[in-house]
Amino acid sequence: MKKIVLIPTYNEKENISAILKAVLSYETGYHILVIDDGSPDGTANIVRSLMLEYPERLFLECRSGKLGLGTAYIHGFKWALAKGYDYIIEMDADFSHNPIDLDRLGAACDAGADVAIGSRYVEGGATDNWPLDRRIYSKGGSAYTRIITGMPVMDPTAGFVCYKSKVLAAINFDNIKFIGYAFQIEMKFAAWKLGFKIKEVPILFIDRTIGASKMSKGIIKEAIFGVLSMQWESFTGQFKQKIKKVLFNL
Repeated sequence: MKKIVLIPTYNEKENISAILKAVLSYETGYHILVIDDGSPDGTANIVRSLMLEYPERLFLECRSGKLGLGTAYIHGFKWALAKGYDYIIEMDADFSHNPIDLDRLGAACDAGADVAIGSRYVEGGATDNWPLDRRIYSKGGSAYTRIITGMPVMDPTAGFVCYKSKVLAAINFDNIKFIGYAFQIEMKFAAWKLGFKIKEVPILFIDRTIGASKMSKGIIKEAIFGVLSMQWESFTGQFKQKIKKVLFNL
């Protein structure tokens, strides 16, 4: 079973070496692909130096600028699918996702899930080191997403996710439009609409202690309106299919 962890980076020099060594220390043999968006702080150079220490397990893809989380992950998904990985895992570079939980996500997929989500909002999950306003935005956004889409996922914006390769192979990445937290929602929504089994695994999410957060008002706005857009497109798509069936049967 080939497993790879995708880690998008932009100015993560304070965290990148430690997170890579933590993941690569596991005996279960995870590989890592770092997708760096032209970090001016030298993040990519740190990864290159570690590639000499972990040949055939650590890989780097460099892009020309800050192109967004969603496009970074899609770049990584396509790379991992082309290389034949079975489990493809999203993970942050800042230790908000604990490497200890990687095996638990993989175990959920071993047990039958097609998508395993490291969830803050199922029983046993929690957040730490978050200000009150961040908790309100996150929990409120999760509830809002469930109400609008009907998707039975308690933590739809979660960024710690293990996908079986067949899920990513089935999703048309050309239809994935968003780049921030709405991207995370959109990917789960696409997998759910395709009928794949989603399992949430409780985790403790610890907000970064080193480096700058990538959260912005634009990302929050994208998530709010993106959920409405996704549900509208899903509704209109289903309506068009029904019309085609009616016309075909005339």
